[in-house]
Amino acid sequence: MRQTRWAPSTVVLHVVLGALALVYIYPFLISIATSFKTDADAVANPLSLIPTTWSTAAYQRLFLNSDFPLWFRNSVIVTVCVTLGRVMFSSAAGYALARLPFRGRGVVFGGIVAVMAVPGVVLLIPRFLVLNTFGMYNTWSGIIVPLLVDAAGVFIMKNFFESIPPAVEEAARIDGAGTFRVYWSVVLPMARPALITIIILSFQGSWNELMHFIVASQRRDLITLTKGVAQLSSGQLSQGSQFPLTLGAAVIMTIPVAVLFFIFQRKIMNMSSGAVKG
Repeated sequence: MRQTRWAPSTVVLHVVLGALALVYIYPFLISIATSFKTDADAVANPLSLIPTTWSTAAYQRLFLNSDFPLWFRNSVIVTVCVTLGRVMFSSAAGYALARLPFRGRGVVFGGIVAVMAVPGVVLLIPRFLVLNTFGMYNTWSGIIVPLLVDAAGVFIMKNFFESIPPAVEEAARIDGAGTFRVYWSVVLPMARPALITIIILSFQGSWNELMHFIVASQRRDLITLTKGVAQLSSGQLSQGSQFPLTLGAAVIMTIPVAVLFFIFQRKIMNMSSGAVKG
């Protein structure tokens, strides 16, 4: 059998990458282990990956003696609505900026790029004022509508549509297809890699959103996971550190995003598969 010989530089590279991967994943492993500890064990052995006494008390408390199921439901509703909205609006806006000639198109795209450069925290107060003025504060619409369009999503879709040869659309127009038919039936199916990217980014962004939910609502029945877990960290349910409770909630929060990423990870990395080669 032929033996594979590794160069010293390759061995060093793999060791360094393995060490970096361990540093990156170790805090998450601590979160999982701590969620199965008792409060006393979590305080006494915070970095241990093996609980002294295995306990599911944190998870029982989350699902049976807290509003965690309500927070989870609210996050699912918001995330699904926002993801669908961003896919629809970002793709339509990206196609218009990439293909439809209209006056001020460059100014609009420049504005989108400018919005991407502005820190989100700067817009929180204006966002609250707008929601309050239009009567959307403490409502589902106030939570969902401001998140339906994302500048980064429009930017990604515009660039991808520009990579598709115009000849494809011209052939469809010769066959009698209108602008919307070309966009919906011809171009959009070819943009599947970009759409998957938008789905993942939108799902992750809306699922992990916090600051917007803080300024958009104070109603208890509209609290989402991120806001609820933040309240747990401040000791909402009881006194003490509540490390197992908080980290158990954090572990559950990561599951939907992790599952979505592992399902689509190969497709999100192949961003050029939707383009037609000339």
